[in-house]
Amino acid sequence: MNFFAEQDHARRNSKWLILLFVIAVIILIGLSNILIAACLWMFDSTSELNLPDNRSFFSADILVFVSLVMTSVIICAIAFKWFQLKDGGRRIAESLGGQRIPPNSQHPEQQQILNVVEEMALASGMPVPSVYLLKDEIGINAFAAGHTPADAVIGITQGALEQLNREQLQGVVAHEFSHILNGDMRLNVRLIALLSGIVFIANLGEFILHTQRYSHRSSSRSNNNDARVAAAGFGLLALGWIGLFFANMIKAAISRQREYLADASAVQFTRNPNGIADALKIIGGYDAGSGLRTPLSQETSHMFIGDARRLGSFFATHPAIKSRIKRILPRWDGALIKRDIKKVAKPITRVVKKVAKKE
Repeated sequence: MNFFAEQDHARRNSKWLILLFVIAVIILIGLSNILIAACLWMFDSTSELNLPDNRSFFSADILVFVSLVMTSVIICAIAFKWFQLKDGGRRIAESLGGQRIPPNSQHPEQQQILNVVEEMALASGMPVPSVYLLKDEIGINAFAAGHTPADAVIGITQGALEQLNREQLQGVVAHEFSHILNGDMRLNVRLIALLSGIVFIANLGEFILHTQRYSHRSSSRSNNNDARVAAAGFGLLALGWIGLFFANMIKAAISRQREYLADASAVQFTRNPNGIADALKIIGGYDAGSGLRTPLSQETSHMFIGDARRLGSFFATHPAIKSRIKRILPRWDGALIKRDIKKVAKPITRVVKKVAKKE
């Protein structure tokens, strides 16, 4: 495997996809301008707005005003999400249900992953990140989260600890260290924040429609205003979902390229293609795969080594397992490693019920 060529190829593709993501956000803002202007034009109320005619709704002043408002809304939503994630990887790991593995853990499986993470940190010259265990997840998966190497954490599922040996864990951890060193970890957090801005547009439209549902006005002018507001609400809701559709598609494409890059880097770090390749073979032949049950798997799916949602087509955040293995081992015969589930995790619904009783 020429992992240097694979790395360069993945980096080039990622840059184009990131540019495409930014363009999509700009287009969304532009469409918001057209939507608001159209609503004003279709449901005229000149006496309230003191505008000379309908064409003035499409004036430069109105377009600039709407642009500033929509841009401010998106930026505020992104900034709020970024503030929520300011604690770095620890906040993300805990939101996914992770619990930090103490350095003095006496559990053999936990001590093994701590040793592997420490080895990879020393080999790469990085600080040793904290390790968080998602003990209720039986799928084989792992992630790296944080803004910088200083606040990075490594997360791993209980299923990964139970199903992978030391060599395979080294491949998985090397894959995650690649995400840290190549800036993917920081990019993943930014994608979460950017997507929250687009989602907020849909939420705003839904809020407007919900408010209008309980509005009871009878005058013709009020009815005209209500129609304008309702049309704007429907439009924002549609724009938000359309924007989310394309943004998720681009996010998935970015993630797929970065996974190829991380796989190639894992081979470079460990000098052992079998470690990461065998881990992927086990994921492919495992009954639970890499799927996660946490509700946040939708938002954070691009951060994991395996597809947490197991979606196909354009929305898959990871390349097909067989495609990834083929890139690492071109002469692979296509055989997967079959594994049975060793532990049945407690249903998440039990946790929800317990919290509800406390409230």
